[in-house]
Amino acid sequence: MSRQRQPIRDHTAEANLFTRRAIIALFIVIVMLGIVVSNLYVLQVEQHEAYQTRSNGNRIKVLPIAPNRGLIYDRNGILLAENKPVFSLEVVPEEVDDLEKTLARLSALMGITEEEKENFLKVYRGQRRFKPIALRTQLSEEEVARFSAQQHRFTGVSVEARLSRFYPYGDTLTHVLGYVAKINKKDLQKLVEAGLEANYAATYDIGKLGIEKYHEELLHGKVGYQQVEVNSQGRIIRTLSIDPPVPGKDIVLNIDLPLQLAAKKALQGKRGTVVMSSPKDGGILAMFSSPSYDPNLFVHGISSKKYRALQSSDRPLINRATQGQYPPASTIKPLLGLVGLEEGIIDRDTTINDTGRYRLPNVSHVWRDWKKWGHGKVNVERAIAVSCDTFYYDLAYKLGIDRISDSMSEFGFGDYTGIDLYEESDANMPSRGWKRARFNEPWYIGDTIPVGIGQSYWTATPVQLNQAMNTLINYGERFVPQIMMGFMQPDGTIVKSEPKTMRPIMIKNRDNWALMLSAMHEVNHGEEGTGRKSFADAPYQSGGKSGTAQLFSVAQNETYNEDDVSEHLRDNAMYVAFAPFESPEISATVVVENAGGGSTNAAPVARQVMDFYFREHEFMQPQLDGVVSHKAE
Repeated sequence: MSRQRQPIRDHTAEANLFTRRAIIALFIVIVMLGIVVSNLYVLQVEQHEAYQTRSNGNRIKVLPIAPNRGLIYDRNGILLAENKPVFSLEVVPEEVDDLEKTLARLSALMGITEEEKENFLKVYRGQRRFKPIALRTQLSEEEVARFSAQQHRFTGVSVEARLSRFYPYGDTLTHVLGYVAKINKKDLQKLVEAGLEANYAATYDIGKLGIEKYHEELLHGKVGYQQVEVNSQGRIIRTLSIDPPVPGKDIVLNIDLPLQLAAKKALQGKRGTVVMSSPKDGGILAMFSSPSYDPNLFVHGISSKKYRALQSSDRPLINRATQGQYPPASTIKPLLGLVGLEEGIIDRDTTINDTGRYRLPNVSHVWRDWKKWGHGKVNVERAIAVSCDTFYYDLAYKLGIDRISDSMSEFGFGDYTGIDLYEESDANMPSRGWKRARFNEPWYIGDTIPVGIGQSYWTATPVQLNQAMNTLINYGERFVPQIMMGFMQPDGTIVKSEPKTMRPIMIKNRDNWALMLSAMHEVNHGEEGTGRKSFADAPYQSGGKSGTAQLFSVAQNETYNEDDVSEHLRDNAMYVAFAPFESPEISATVVVENAGGGSTNAAPVARQVMDFYFREHEFMQPQLDGVVSHKAE
């Protein structure tokens, strides 16, 4: 068997093939390396700035800083609204992987209630995911320690310390100050519409009522920002720069806290209100509405149970001073008397014989005076002093509703006073047009008669009544009632706001002002005055007028008996007063609901708060003999 010959290998061809392959591989490597180098150039040189910015974005955050809310002081420098540090348990939704599971674990650890979870979820559904939401506020030291020990288990959850509003005098000033509370979806929408959303980026609370809401722009301040470096878990490593926030302005009110406390004491156990102001500029010195409530309940979120308790029949949530609508009753008799004098319907010597009953010609209906047997012969001045209804029935009939409505509208009835509170009613000054629009009925003569004693369809707020009386005291000069006096500079000096004036009321005979004020002096100091018992032995001379507002009509052949009437239907007691008579420093308007006669039940309240004011200011005016002139020329 012969061996087969092997073919001869061509080493030269193989070498050439290897060389070609090596050259091709080298070319591919060079091309790929070129691509890599090119990309590196683009990334490191051409796009360096863009990627550097993105890199910084991953480790640098810009965080808003909430400004400190401005403080609120009374006219004496007493702090009425302050900021106190509190701890809250807060969740950033976008940093939490499983929100439902996290809430369940937090509930087990911290005892989070179902109501707290519901409130949290309500805010969560209406707020952006990157903003922290408070799950529980006002944590105790024990709760802070408990969570801190387990914080590593809860990504996106932290304990935060911040300043929170606190009202040290509780329910004493609720209807003046109002309160702040959490920014809700409705608030956020308003901020967006006003272009203010960015300024509230780190703010949790906003003014909801009262001065806190009306002067929100002053009190809030301007948001600040800080640049911080964070690690991969989002924790702050260091602060790079700070643009500090501008704190809100501290504001000073015309309110006199001791006087406010005196008003609260005078109304203890009663439903009603006291409004006290300075006739010289319209500054509100005291304004208490009873019953009241503690505004601190709302700052951190009020429970449903507590809120339902505030919705009682006593209506503590209503500011009776600005929202309560009451028939002004006989308190407006000096104003109508002034109109009668100006229109020439009566003069100071015009008299009628009051028998206790008033009847229109050819009309069977009888309007009765509060005094069953009447007051006998009365003129306009005595009719005010003894509060004769019959005189004013007749005056209203002769004036007619058109002149009454027009003139009382000039005094501000049926319109907003302009007080720096959003919670205000304009009440109702009746007219022909109003009745046609409201009931689609004409105005009858019989509708006019009770208007003469502040009844019928006429309603007024206590602050309207106070403003009207100040206009009478000032001989027609009108001021807008103002709660805020001004704001405080960093050095402690107060920049006072100028008093806000309105178009004055001009009359033909200035002596008519003095005559009406003299009649009001007789109310408090005359032998027959309805307020003489309450103001007996007062160390100052004053003027006043009582009012008893009926809440329902009594039939012709029936007599009003308080004991037979449900408590909520009993008469409202009203009283307006001012002092000292020669140069008034203060005016007071008092309403006590369902209390009965004004001279018996509201006048003592007026006396009590006015005594306190003058005692506090160490004022003493000697008793004057005879009729006191007022702004005599």
